[in-house]
Formats: sequence, structure tokens, C-alpha cells
Amino acid sequence: MELRSIWQYGSNSSENSNHFATISQWWHNLNGKEILWQQRLMPTTAEATNLNWEPQRFDEKFLVVNPTIRGITLYWQKPDSSQERSTTVHKLELDQLHQQLYIFPQSQKEVVIRVELPQVALQTVVMKNPQWQVAPNGDNYLLTLRDDRQKVVVQATFDSTQMSQLKQQLP
Repeated sequence: MELRSIWQYGSNSSENSNHFATISQWWHNLNGKEILWQQRLMPTTAEATNLNWEPQRFDEKFLVVNPTIRGITLYWQKPDSSQERSTTVHKLELDQLHQQLYIFPQSQKEVVIRVELPQVALQTVVMKNPQWQVAPNGDNYLLTLRDDRQKVVVQATFDSTQMSQLKQQLP
């Protein structure tokens, strides 16, 4: 699976139609899900992913209803409204890893919209000198880190390639 799909109006890229199909499917699958809708000004020298996406006053979080694409126009509704909203686009970028769609409206070239599924916050656990063990687990290896003081056990499974990479990175 590609982690980034980019579709651009008028592009001759052989992957353009495949990327559009992937993005269309992702957009349709938003139906009934809560999304975060953010809009930012797009400097000509920046990439959309590098903009400040920290929450701002006009960002919206809502359930999206009936998300569809007809032609090069994205359509959707909010659950409390019968009004269909839309935006015609000249470019779409889907980051599948982070579940974010960057929408570049045709009518406002200086604007980018980011639609994302709210993410679960990751928790970081810091362990100082934990007990550790590596054990074969079929074709894989099981790394266990244990910190009795914090009452935390972390287990991670590595295939042989990942284990070799880990060994190379250790001093």
C-alpha cells in the first residue's frame, strides 16, 4: 500500500487515475465518521504538510454525512443540515499513514484544507535500565522489556530483517 497518493487535475502521470480512485474511496469511507476540518493559507514556498496545523479558532470537528465525489468536486453534509456543501479541486494529497487528506480548491489557489480522522494520542513510556529478554518466536523474535518499578511490560515482535537492523544499530 502506498502511504501517499497525489492526484492533480490535468496530470499525465500514469498513476493519476489510480490515486484518484484511492482518494475517492477514502473520502466515501468517511461517511458517519467524525473528522477535523482545517483550512490554512498556503505560502507558495511551503508544503502543506509543513504548515502549522495546531488547532485554531475556525477549525471544525463534525460528523461528515454523504461524502461523495462527482467529477472533480467533493461533496459532503453535516448531520444537522440538509444543505450539501462542495469544493472543486485542482489537487488532492492523501496521507494514508496519518489518515489526512489535503484539499487544494480550484477557486482559492492560496488555500489548503486538511481533513483528518482524529488520532488517538500515543503514550510514551520511559524506562531506565529495564530488564530485557529476546526469545525466538517461530520465524520471528520476541523482545520483552520489563520495568518492575513502573509495573510495565512491553513486548515487540521482530522479523529476522528487523532484528538484524536492530543489532546493527546497537553499539
